[in-house]
Amino acid sequence: MYLKQLSVINFKNYAEAGLSFSEGVNVFTGDNGAGKTNLLDAIHYLSLCKSYFNPIDSQQIKQGADFFIINGNFNKNGHKEAVSCGVKRNQKKQFKRNKKDYQRLADHIGLFPLVMVSPYDISIIIEGSEERRKFIDNVISQTDNSYLDELITYNKVLANRNALLKLIADTGRYDPHLLEVLDEQLTASGNLIFKKRKAFMESFTEIFNSHYRFLSDEAEQVDMVYESQLLTDDFTALLKRSVEKDRALERTTNGIHKDDLVFAIHGMPMKKFGSQGQQKSFLIALKLAQYSFLNHQNGFKPILLLDDIFDKLDDKRVTKLMQMISNHDFGQVFITDTSESRVKGIFSAIGVAIELFKVKGGGIDA
Repeated sequence: MYLKQLSVINFKNYAEAGLSFSEGVNVFTGDNGAGKTNLLDAIHYLSLCKSYFNPIDSQQIKQGADFFIINGNFNKNGHKEAVSCGVKRNQKKQFKRNKKDYQRLADHIGLFPLVMVSPYDISIIIEGSEERRKFIDNVISQTDNSYLDELITYNKVLANRNALLKLIADTGRYDPHLLEVLDEQLTASGNLIFKKRKAFMESFTEIFNSHYRFLSDEAEQVDMVYESQLLTDDFTALLKRSVEKDRALERTTNGIHKDDLVFAIHGMPMKKFGSQGQQKSFLIALKLAQYSFLNHQNGFKPILLLDDIFDKLDDKRVTKLMQMISNHDFGQVFITDTSESRVKGIFSAIGVAIELFKVKGGGIDA
């Protein structure tokens, strides 16, 4: 699978742009702020129906315009697939595949799998558990549509349960039967999500470890551990035990929405004791493991987006990553970099042809 053509209108800093890509490595070069990353984000929209960087669609519209449109033509198993996304201010987002509207955006997720590697990924390590749960959910959702459905259901029930707990606190009226009904719905979805996360992590951790060992030349010992209250407790029993605490705090304190990943290096928290280089290697190994997992599950290679990656890695790790590209471990790749000469030098050294695009202030020269 690969993206043949991309066109954008009024998207971020682009009034209008159209591009045709190679099946291999495509590189956007230009100064910081020129719009290189915005092109990667447009590709991300076509795959996952949203921006990688900002959840508010209207904020992606070019200043002074009332809408944006992104169109893409994919080749998937020899067949042309046309995908389009349109956003108008104060209107619902429109998403189409082969000119047909989706009733649910969730039905699109996983059809055109994609992995993005960005400097913003550091939040997975240094921020709270929500970022790490998002990572798990993103990977599984691109291979299992029913997982995404359960996740949507769980979050709706969780919001309803929290609203009920607040209402109980505000009015003093406690209806245990209504709470039990919500508990049954929450545990039904929660247990299914937990089982899928647990099974995913059992296979994913091994893939991750393999990638990290390759990138670091086995110089460091890292660990990634899945933490969930459901590993040791029954979900229904947890909710019953915590009902008084939940009423006092007006929110649900137990459940799979508390799951986390613990990252460690040499037995110590990566967040505190990992160097910048080690954290970057950890993140790249995490994303490469995501790529390998999606490739294996789907039976074809996802699109790989590498945003400003060469500026963030030392020469040894850049060489390792390029070895993987030259060995055809990846399918279509999109890269951004500020230095045209650096990119040309890197790929010339490994004998890989690239399609180069020069980005300047919302304009593109191929």
